[in-house]
Amino acid sequence: MRQFLLDNIWLVLTAVGSGTMLLWSLFGNRLRGVKEADIATALQLINHQNALVLDVREESEFKSGHLMHAKLIPLTKLKDRLGELERYRERPIVVVCRSGNRSATACAVLGNREYTQAYNLSGGMMAWQKAELPIER
Repeated sequence: MRQFLLDNIWLVLTAVGSGTMLLWSLFGNRLRGVKEADIATALQLINHQNALVLDVREESEFKSGHLMHAKLIPLTKLKDRLGELERYRERPIVVVCRSGNRSATACAVLGNREYTQAYNLSGGMMAWQKAELPIER
């Protein structure tokens, strides 16, 4: 067994690295305290709890289509523009990006600043469009 590991160290390291990345993709957001919202939950938050929709994509992505009434603050500018969200501190915030990765990072930033009701839209705009829900341009 030891000789196999030594002979195939790069293969073993690749397998371990891949496994670690898979586990992080499955559990990383939970470990960071990020709340996930699927499409149905996001719709409930938006329609029944007056949630703010925060889009953290870049402006060009936003212009290609976004959720109705979404507020654009690109992830790269979020920390500098948190003051714009102060009045939403006690309301749910549904955070969206293209696939759900940048929005998860944004939710972690918001959580660290005590925005306790920030929800990452699982699957992002790709999931929203796959569900054939409306977008505005």
